[in-house]
Amino acid sequence: WMKLGTDVTEFRVAGGKAYLAPVYDMGSKEIVAWDVSRRPDLAQQRRLLAMLEDRLPEGVDPVLHSDMGWQYQHRWWRDRLAELGIRQSMSRKGDCIDNAATEQVFGHLKDEFYTGREFASYEEFETGLNEYIIHWNTRRRQRRLEGRTPEEFRSMSLAA
Repeated sequence: WMKLGTDVTEFRVAGGKAYLAPVYDMGSKEIVAWDVSRRPDLAQQRRLLAMLEDRLPEGVDPVLHSDMGWQYQHRWWRDRLAELGIRQSMSRKGDCIDNAATEQVFGHLKDEFYTGREFASYEEFETGLNEYIIHWNTRRRQRRLEGRTPEEFRSMSLAA
């Protein structure tokens, strides 16, 4: 819970679009909060930060890194992070490398969950994506975590 990342990614689904906004813990590799929406709007960001607030452990002072997207420059976003005790960090203008950790999550997620699949409806996609994120956190073993899942790694870190 020290360094977190966020961004928004787009999917084409059943004749429309869907947007995923996650918060990714760069230490445990866990997707700690997320929201799936038909629109990448401020309402999505409000739901995302509400979920993050519910899961944020007491006494942590994390940094949340993002690109310079409009939502992360919005006054409401900046004020809400301050209320939650989260320090904001943003990529330099035109430098997507700064947000590479979150972009890498999108790459894995699209390769493993999305590519080659067709969804009959937005609702089918949303249900499947929510299930996949739970799989990511609880069953997907990662080399960078010495073969552990993000949930196992977080539990081990808390016990230490």
